[in-house]
Amino acid sequence: MPNRERSRSAELWAEAQQTMPGGVNSPVRAFQAVQGDPVFMERGEGPHLVDADGNRYIDYVASWGPLILGHAHPSIEAAVSEALKRGTSFGTCSEYETRLAKMILEAYPSMDRVRLVNSGTEATMSAIRAARGFTGRDKIVKAAGCYHGHADYLLVKAGSGATTFGTPTSAGVPADFAKHTLIVPFNDAEAAERALSEHPGGVACVILEPAAGNMGLVPPAEGYLEALRKLTAADGALLIFDEVMTGFRVAYGGAQERYGVSPDMTCLGKIVGGGLPVGAYGGRADVMAAVAPTGPVYQAGTLSGNPLAAAAGVAALTELRQPGVYERLETLGARLEAAICRAFSEAEGPFFVARVGSMLCAFFGEGPVTDYDGALACDTEKFGRFHRAMLNRGVYLPPAQFEAFFVSTAHSEAEIAATERAFREAVEEVEAGGPHVD
Repeated sequence: MPNRERSRSAELWAEAQQTMPGGVNSPVRAFQAVQGDPVFMERGEGPHLVDADGNRYIDYVASWGPLILGHAHPSIEAAVSEALKRGTSFGTCSEYETRLAKMILEAYPSMDRVRLVNSGTEATMSAIRAARGFTGRDKIVKAAGCYHGHADYLLVKAGSGATTFGTPTSAGVPADFAKHTLIVPFNDAEAAERALSEHPGGVACVILEPAAGNMGLVPPAEGYLEALRKLTAADGALLIFDEVMTGFRVAYGGAQERYGVSPDMTCLGKIVGGGLPVGAYGGRADVMAAVAPTGPVYQAGTLSGNPLAAAAGVAALTELRQPGVYERLETLGARLEAAICRAFSEAEGPFFVARVGSMLCAFFGEGPVTDYDGALACDTEKFGRFHRAMLNRGVYLPPAQFEAFFVSTAHSEAEIAATERAFREAVEEVEAGGPHVD
């Protein structure tokens, strides 16, 4: 088995555990879900990461999605460098934020107005507040396994790290906060219809990831999004697409462009900031008119639309608008999917690969995986061993079964071929019972 020296990472990990809860600033980074210790990265270059010990990895985490152009893209570096010369933050209006807002609105016709914030969590919690303020209703409907950030009322059967650690409902969340959150299975339009009918005139919004990326990757079933669109329109509830992950990723206009369904509100993040912290929420003009200062729904942020993030976002979206970008991403995604399937074709245990554009997931379980329960039925211990085997072969995958892989324009046929070789060797090793935790 390949042996990569990670002594410096081990030293940094020991130090981190003395300064931060669990040694991390975001739980999944702790590698607990794959029964290992985290690798400390020093720099990123195109499709690669380099760790503190000098080991090089083909990266399919891409900072959890935003680095669709790869690490240290020259256009983004130049834009941030130029903005930095003018100052890091003004706390005032600036042209940067207007330019980014205009590009977002051009890409998403369902949005008449957009508000920039600092994270995906801020975007979703603000969109829900706006929906409640606009409709005058309290309850929200959420699909099980969809992760919408760590706002109190959203940590109920959440995906991502909350699923990884077996605590879908977080401690510290009062029951009164969660009682207005109604949970329905993903891909089950009939369940959503029942939730709405059982609370007539009481549901402010239905929020979901149109292609769920936080319980692995689970695409929408045919007709599911269309059904939700009709149900919410008839009920008077707003339909909110959380496209923090899929926005500008599965198409320039996100999942709503790919699937042809327009929500009332959209939440964005990740790619919109070009790798810097950012979020955005927007929607119909009448809904967004409820947001301060034009309406009574208050939301604010000192660093919202800050010049560094806005400049990076404009640079990223400018690159993504170039001809052929999404065709290339689709091709690379399809080739990685095929490579994974070939590598797993002789494995004894069940596996299933899901893909939407340049997002993928390899499930260690029977497919197709269509909802949260299907994702939970997968073999997480086996995924952990597979993750370690891939890491030892220079391929950096998300350290949890319930996360998606991301392909960037910086990946090439060479990286895909190297990944397939690593997959084949890792599958063989896992089928033989390894690798073991050091």
